[in-house]
Amino acid sequence: MLTPSVDVKPRTDESTTVEPAAQPVKVQIGDSNRAVVVLSGGMDSAVCATLAVREYGAENVGALHVSYGQRTAAREKRAFTAVAERLGITTRLAVETPFFKAIGGSALTDAKIAVPDAGELIGHEIPVTYVPFRNAHLLAMAVSWAEVLGASKIYIGAVAQDSSGYPDCRPEFYEAYNLAVRRGTKAGDIEIVTPLIALRKHEIVSLGLELGAPFDLTWSCYSREDCACGVCDSCVLRLRAFEGAGSVDPVPYAPRVAGNK
Repeated sequence: MLTPSVDVKPRTDESTTVEPAAQPVKVQIGDSNRAVVVLSGGMDSAVCATLAVREYGAENVGALHVSYGQRTAAREKRAFTAVAERLGITTRLAVETPFFKAIGGSALTDAKIAVPDAGELIGHEIPVTYVPFRNAHLLAMAVSWAEVLGASKIYIGAVAQDSSGYPDCRPEFYEAYNLAVRRGTKAGDIEIVTPLIALRKHEIVSLGLELGAPFDLTWSCYSREDCACGVCDSCVLRLRAFEGAGSVDPVPYAPRVAGNK
């Protein structure tokens, strides 16, 4: 069962402008001036959100965040809120689903499976941090919300280069998913866009720095919430990316890797 976690405070609290269930949102079919961004709170999603705001304006962007039982769910949600606030995105939807934690099978959602340290080579095999078909579920939520908002574009920060090798981050996955969206939605005009998918990680950092993406507010670590571990795949890829871009990662790391920042 999908459990919504949506703030419905008065407009004086800018943490959200999502309407309560008792006040149905008018469906706007075919409005090409709105977009939804899947905002995990990580580095790539923050760059995507920055791109969406630049293209559509913050007032026309909705930010979707999903807590799915991952180890760092609370920290990622904080990052989501902070990034959205910095970018001026007030239309936000934060939801929780127990599904992935219930089925397990991933080091991110199953306490019995340890998050491994990154090896020298990353992405040559699908790692235990892969959450089975996760992005398909997140995108289904985003598409449903986009239909209600009347948005025609969904941004997601999928990366195929310099990544952990997750199959639901491959270009062909999004090609197939877009076909399903066209066939399975009312207007058939919603498109999932992946502006970062062909970029190397250091190129994403360079782009984000150029755009002013709020990297200081993001969170990428798979295992820790107090400071980044610096040794999981996600942390290592991030550290290498900032180094490759000739910049310093602004997030705090555990002391053993602080010298690598």
